[in-house]
Amino acid sequence: MSGFSSIGKRLLRFEDRRFLTGQGAYLDDIVAPRCLHAHFLRSPHAHARIRAIDAREAAWLPGVRGVYRGADLAAMAKPLRMAPPIEGLKPTEIAPLPVDKVRFQGDPVAVILADDRYIAEDAAELIAVDYEPLPAVTSFAEALSPSAPKVDETLDDNLVAHQSFATPGCARVFAEARRIVTRRFVQNRVTHAPIETRGCLAIWDEGRQHLTFHVGNQAPHPYRTQLAARLGLSESQVTVIAPDIGGAFGQKIALYREELACAALARATRRPVRWREDRMENLAAASHAREDACVTRAAIDAQGRILALDVAIEEDFGAYCFFPGNYLARVVALMTPGPYRIRDYAYDVRVALTNKCGAGPMRAPMSMTSWIMEGTLDAIAAELDADPADIRRLNMIEARELPYVTVTDQRLEDITPRETLEGALAHLDYAAARARQRADRARGILRGLGICVVVESTTYGSAFYKSAGIPGSGHETAVVKVEPSGAVNAAVGLMASGQGYETALAQAVAEGLGVDPATVRLQIGNTDVAPYGMGSRGARGATAGGGVLYLASQALGEKIRTIAARELGLNDIGELRLAAGRIERRLAGAWEATRLSLTDVARIAYLDPLRLPPGLEPGLEVHKAYEPPAMTFSNATHVCEVVVDARSGRIAIERYIVAEDCGTPLNPMLVEGQQIGAVAMGLSGCLSEHVVYDRDGQNLSTTFADYHLATAVEIPHIEIVPMHTPNRSTPAGVKGMSEGGVMGAIGALANAVDDALRPLGIRAEALPLTPIALRRLIRTATRRSAP
Repeated sequence: MSGFSSIGKRLLRFEDRRFLTGQGAYLDDIVAPRCLHAHFLRSPHAHARIRAIDAREAAWLPGVRGVYRGADLAAMAKPLRMAPPIEGLKPTEIAPLPVDKVRFQGDPVAVILADDRYIAEDAAELIAVDYEPLPAVTSFAEALSPSAPKVDETLDDNLVAHQSFATPGCARVFAEARRIVTRRFVQNRVTHAPIETRGCLAIWDEGRQHLTFHVGNQAPHPYRTQLAARLGLSESQVTVIAPDIGGAFGQKIALYREELACAALARATRRPVRWREDRMENLAAASHAREDACVTRAAIDAQGRILALDVAIEEDFGAYCFFPGNYLARVVALMTPGPYRIRDYAYDVRVALTNKCGAGPMRAPMSMTSWIMEGTLDAIAAELDADPADIRRLNMIEARELPYVTVTDQRLEDITPRETLEGALAHLDYAAARARQRADRARGILRGLGICVVVESTTYGSAFYKSAGIPGSGHETAVVKVEPSGAVNAAVGLMASGQGYETALAQAVAEGLGVDPATVRLQIGNTDVAPYGMGSRGARGATAGGGVLYLASQALGEKIRTIAARELGLNDIGELRLAAGRIERRLAGAWEATRLSLTDVARIAYLDPLRLPPGLEPGLEVHKAYEPPAMTFSNATHVCEVVVDARSGRIAIERYIVAEDCGTPLNPMLVEGQQIGAVAMGLSGCLSEHVVYDRDGQNLSTTFADYHLATAVEIPHIEIVPMHTPNRSTPAGVKGMSEGGVMGAIGALANAVDDALRPLGIRAEALPLTPIALRRLIRTATRRSAP
C-alpha cells in the first residue's frame, strides 16, 4: 500500500503457528484442580408453567455435588433488565434461570454440579419436573393475534418493539405516483454454529474474594461490567480472560444465563465450575437470528427513478431479549436506502416475542438490508423491462454528490459504489453474460444474474449510540509500550475469534512506531491487562482497534524521536524516524542510520532518566483512546451467475465476483480471507441453513443432519477485485470490513435465482433457496401454464 511500510503487506498470520501445530489454548485446555462440571436440564416444552421440580433422586447419585433451581439462582444473582429509553421499545427482564415458566424448548430449568460431565448428565435424567403445558406462539402472525398467549407475562402483548418513521412528503408522493412496485422478502431463521460451542470456567478465590472467569467472548470488558453487576461484585473483584476462540460470529457477546449460573455457583461452592454445551444445545438454545419478513413499495417514474420508498419489517425475536428488541430491525430500516437517492422514505418496524430461542446479532445483523434494496431495484427493472444495472445507475449517488446525507441522516463519504458496480460488471463481462442468458433461455435453461451493491456500516461511534438512544460507547482504547530491552507490547480492548488480529493489528502498531511487525506482541482478551474497550463486534476491529493502536504508536514514536534528538544534539525531531528498530536521520534527502537503536533509547527512558529532555517522564508507554466518526462505511458490489436445474431445483453457482472498497487494508491477504469467509457464510444461509420449528414450538433442526451448513462442494470460487480507496476521516484511511460479504451474498444469490426464474413468471421471495423449495415453486409455475 502506497506510503506505508508495514500496513498493506501480505504477511502470513503470526497466530497460525500455534493453531496449525496444535498449540492453541482454548477453554477446554485450561486445567483447574477440584473442578465441578455443570450441566443444564432443559425444558422439552416450548411454553409451560413449572409446577414443581423434584431433584431428590438426582442429588443422591454418587458424584453429584448439588442441584440448583431458578429460585436458588435468583438468590445468588440479579436479573438482566433490558430497558433503554427508546420510544416504542418495551422494557423486559430475564431471571438468572426460569422460576415459574419456560418460554422455549431448551430453556434451562435446573443446573447440576457433579465431579464430571457424564455424572451431571446422568443426574439430569433423574430430575422430575412437573410442567403445565401452555399453547405455543410460533410465528410473528400468531404473536400479534388478539388471542395469543403472552410469551412474557409482564408485557401487555407480544409486540416488544414498534418504531415508525416517514418524511413529511412521503404519503403525498405515493398518492400521486402513477406506478408503484411492490416486493416481498422473507429471511430464514438461522444460527451461528461456531465450531467451538459456548462454555466457561469460573474460579472463585475465597481468600481474595475474587472471580476469575474464563470465557470465549468477543467483548471482555463490557462482559465483565455486566457479570460483576449481576453478581453484586465490584469490577475490581472480577477478571475476565478470553482464551483462543473457535469462532463466534456475534453469538459470544452477551452474558448468557448458563455462564452467570456457573459464576454464581463457583462463588457459592468455593470450587471451580466449568461448562461446555454440546452441539444440540448450541443449535437449540444459544441464540438465533434473522427471522424477518419485509414488504417494500417503491413509487417510481416512467424511467425507473425512485420517488419514494416504503419499508415494512416484521421480526420474530424469540422468547428473550438479551439485546434491545428494536436494535437489529431498526438498523436494517436505517440502512436500507444504501447508496441510492431516496428523498422520501417511510419505515415501520415491528418486533414480536415468540416461543423460540432468543435472537441476537449474527455476522451482519443488517444482512437483509442490501437484499431489500437491491431486490426492489430488480423488481423495478422487471416492471419496466429494463436492465437491472441501468436502474441502479439511474438511482445511484454519484461521486460528485459526496458527502451525501441519506434520508435517515447517515453521512456517506469516501465510498465508491458506482466504481465497484462498474468494476464488478466489467470483470464479469456483463454484456457477454446477458448474451449467454438469452441463448440459454431460448433453450429452456434457467440462467440468472444477480447484482448486489453493498454499503456496509462498519464502525458505530458514540454519536450513533447516543442518537439511537442505545446505552454504550463506540470508542476504543489501547496501550503501546516499549520495554527496556526494546521489545514492543501492545494491548487493545478487542478480542479475536479468527480474524487474525495478532497480525493485522501488529502491522498497525509497527507502522506507527517504525518497527518490524514480527517484533510486536499483541495482548488481548484479559481485562486485567488490556485497557477497557468496547470489544469486537460489527466490523470495528480494523477501524477502531487498528486506528487507536496506530495513533498510540505514532504518539510513542514521537517521544522516542524526542529522546533520540536530544542524544544526537538535534532540535528538530522531524529529521528523525524509526525504521526497522533503528533511529535514522534525513541527510541530503536520504535516510541514513544513526548510532542509536530503539533499544538504546528504551534503556535511556527506563534506566537513565536524568538524560531525558526536561519535562519528559521516564518510560516508553502511551495510553490512547480513539472516538471514531458516528458511522464509517465500506462498500462493494457482488455479482453472481447461476443456473437453476428445473427438474431438481438445484442451484449451480458458475461465477461469483466481489469488487470491494474497504479503505486501506491492514493486511490484504487477511482482508481477502474475511471477504471469502463472509461470502461463504451468506451463501450457506441462502442455500440450506434453516432453523425449523413445528406448530408446537419443537425445534426440528438440532443436529447438523437437519441444520445443513454449506460445504466446499456448494461454495464456488470467489473472485476478488480489490478497488480500495482510503477514508480521509480515520487513522491510516481504514474503513473496515467483514460483514458486507454476508450482505452481498444474500442479495446477489437471491437476485440471481429470482432472475433465473423470471421466464416462468415466479419469484423467489423466501429463503433458504433449497432444491425442495425451488422445485415446489417451479411446479407451481408449470401447473399454472398447463393447458
